Amino acid sequence: MRNIFLLFFFLLFAVVVRAQDPHFSQFFSSPMTLNPAFTGKFDGTVRVAGNYRNQWPTINRAYQTGTVSVDFPILRKLIDFRDTWGAGITGYSDKSADGAVSFNYVSLSTSFHKGLDEDGYKQIGVGLQGTYSNMLINPSNLKFEDQLTPLGFTGVTGETFGNSTLSQSYFDLNAGLLFTTSKTDRDNLYFGVSLYHINRPRQNFNSGAYYLLNPRATFHAGGYFGVGDLATLHISALYSSQAKAHETLIGAAVQFATSDPSTSENPVSFYAGSWLRLGDALIPYLGLEYNSVRFGVTYDINTSDLKAASQSRGGIEISMIYIKKPAGSKGIPCPKF
Repeated sequence: MRNIFLLFFFLLFAVVVRAQDPHFSQFFSSPMTLNPAFTGKFDGTVRVAGNYRNQWPTINRAYQTGTVSVDFPILRKLIDFRDTWGAGITGYSDKSADGAVSFNYVSLSTSFHKGLDEDGYKQIGVGLQGTYSNMLINPSNLKFEDQLTPLGFTGVTGETFGNSTLSQSYFDLNAGLLFTTSKTDRDNLYFGVSLYHINRPRQNFNSGAYYLLNPRATFHAGGYFGVGDLATLHISALYSSQAKAHETLIGAAVQFATSDPSTSENPVSFYAGSWLRLGDALIPYLGLEYNSVRFGVTYDINTSDLKAASQSRGGIEISMIYIKKPAGSKGIPCPKF
């Protein structure tokens, strides 16, 4: 019986690794996993971003994904003020089936953006990212209840597969392009494309089989603009494709400032909006920004054919972004997440 379950588990894993990468509903709050060209592309000196996602909470520890990143502009005194050069590091963990399958990543990124006008309000940039990946498969974390044998039930609960751990590491290469434009310091639009797994790294299934990780292409766009003295509309959309898996998200949120950010010492803003993953989920969003820190929370409301099994619960996701800014900073307008 255990061998049958083990065979089924590995066949399921083989399907999963050939399907879609882990993803965030708040893709707009995870710039380093969206496009390497976002590295260092913000108004400030340091940016720290983190995301946590618990998908399908009705199934205990089905999918848990977390990431944290730090990036910053570099060599500002050595390059033209209209240009931007950035560097960053990202840690990324994805666990499923109560930790039976675990992927851990560490990425180093860099990007360079060239100013296209005299003020640098229009920029085009390219980003590169190298990733060290570790894959761990540990079926011993899977526990099953009482099992049937030819002699009847075993009477033993919590039975596991024993020691059959498989671990493998590989190197991954990602790249992206990004165009940004602004007319004033209160608006910004961006368009980008990124390609992950360019080198199609090999994932060994066992000593006799392996799979090539399919490239993931993502097209994304977004921006923000003022809709009043204290309100700003943020919009974003994404289309991602990997092998036969596709997803499309589109949505918007309104930022309400409690006071004029240009004159307030510790500005406070509230965000409210929603995104839609076509054919899958409605994603309400709430956010709070205090000074240089913004928190966001979304909850996927499943609308697909799986809603009966998931009880319409897709998953909760939490994000945090901190940007350190010098006092009185009036830098070039950049995409805001």
